[in-house]
Amino acid sequence: MNRCWLTLLAAFGAACCLAAQPLPEPLTERTLRVDYTFSGTDKSCTIALDKLACFDGWAGRRVHLDEAALRGNGQIRMHDAQTGRLLYCNSFATLFQEWQATEEARHVQKSFENVFLLPMPSVPVDVTLVLYDAHRQVAARMTHRVDPADILIRRIGANPPATRDILRSGSAEECIDVVILPEGYTAGEMESFYADAAAAVESFMNHQVFSELRDRFNFVAVELPSAESGVSVPRKGEWKDTALGSHFDTFYSARYLTTLQIGRMHDLLAGIPYEHIIILANTDTYGGGGIFNSYTLTTAHHASFRPVVVHEFGHSFGGLADEYDYGDEVYYFPDVEPWEPNITTQADFGAKWSSMLGRDGVGLVEGAGYQAKGVWRATEDCRMRTNTCPDFCPVCAEAIRAMVRFYTGD
Repeated sequence: MNRCWLTLLAAFGAACCLAAQPLPEPLTERTLRVDYTFSGTDKSCTIALDKLACFDGWAGRRVHLDEAALRGNGQIRMHDAQTGRLLYCNSFATLFQEWQATEEARHVQKSFENVFLLPMPSVPVDVTLVLYDAHRQVAARMTHRVDPADILIRRIGANPPATRDILRSGSAEECIDVVILPEGYTAGEMESFYADAAAAVESFMNHQVFSELRDRFNFVAVELPSAESGVSVPRKGEWKDTALGSHFDTFYSARYLTTLQIGRMHDLLAGIPYEHIIILANTDTYGGGGIFNSYTLTTAHHASFRPVVVHEFGHSFGGLADEYDYGDEVYYFPDVEPWEPNITTQADFGAKWSSMLGRDGVGLVEGAGYQAKGVWRATEDCRMRTNTCPDFCPVCAEAIRAMVRFYTGD
């Protein structure tokens, strides 16, 4: 990556996204971090509170606080304990819920870490976490009280790691803050990581929807060196000592590269303004993953790195579904409309892209969401279908625009 490009990209940011709006009372300019453990089998699910922490600053959205952009596979809601008013809401997907659909989940119970960031209240609140099953029914629900005066809420973030701006368009309060983390880069490989981070951001800006909205984003690379170079590949017996403990072969799928150490990842980020996370793995082995409102992880030195990192961010930021299929496997039910905006079972197509039919090649093409039949996408090809397609289809692009408007209020 040309250092001149990196410098120009970091310096760019014509006008700020929006003037920062103050948070409404009783929310404060601090962040409440809530850690949970989800556990269960293919048919059972339990939510347990792990711990609470807080740090100065709130980098999350300041508009649509009591709304969820998408239904997601779960939602977290925070109500004023005295008045019952909904103060904040967000939706998400989890690796735990993906695991529940695997063969292994039929035979063993497992637990998974999950971390959520909320604006810190100045009064006691009730936090409710809800997980949904594939039929959109509540699979698990938990409500617990959080008192900001609780002495067991840990104060964190006093010693944040070093960072480098890749694209700075405004303050953390004004823009969507994306941190880029290195996985499997040693201290001596940090410059290589910074170049890879710049290449990732350049890849986003080569897609029209991100290019037109670049002034809404901050991309910041975080210095988190690993003890060893590379990442773990269990099928080869290779286990590396890396910053985030990621590995291939997630759920025994060779190219599925994830980290299950969510708490550790957020510990390392404490004190840095962030909303979304991109992890770059120092390997040329193909793979990665993207989980809605959790993180994107992709390999930085494979030939398909540039399209893949954009594709995976489509999952983690935009809540977009994969548009390819695996043949006869079934993941979606005909009477349930998927929450992802770019696929449909036609159970409620009116809530999807029906108004865009006939424009810019938009239609109904069967085969999406890993199914050859019974699920439809909008176009023949898209960044969410193949690595060779040059851009997002109009439906996916509009879904990303809608998500940016949800965060920035414009």
